[in-house]
Amino acid sequence: QVQLVESGGGLVQAGGSLRLSCAVSGRSLRDYTIAWFRQAPGMEREFVAAIFRNYGRTYYADSVKDRFTISRDNAKNTAFLQMNDLRPEDTAVYYCAIDRNLILSSLRVDGQYDFWGQGTQVTVSS
Repeated sequence: QVQLVESGGGLVQAGGSLRLSCAVSGRSLRDYTIAWFRQAPGMEREFVAAIFRNYGRTYYADSVKDRFTISRDNAKNTAFLQMNDLRPEDTAVYYCAIDRNLILSSLRVDGQYDFWGQGTQVTVSS
């Protein structure tokens, strides 16, 4: 059984930092593309960042580029999202997701991911 568990969310002031974790069990993370998505109230879920399974190349949404960093520790089967210079518009529930057979052109499409975590709330106050 595959399980993804996010942690590290919370309340932070604008300009602050948080580090989200996504612990994966039941699959070896090294074989999967892993991504972070987020969903704000009343909004659709949107792509934040991903590490493609081949070569480990990273991809970011323009809104978080140069502020967020996605990484993975295959030995711990855990992925991370380091979020710096947080803004009120970053407030959302953050989800991690993995997929083994994703093609690069579908990286930012949430419907293409097979397995999801339950989400962790990030709230940024102004």
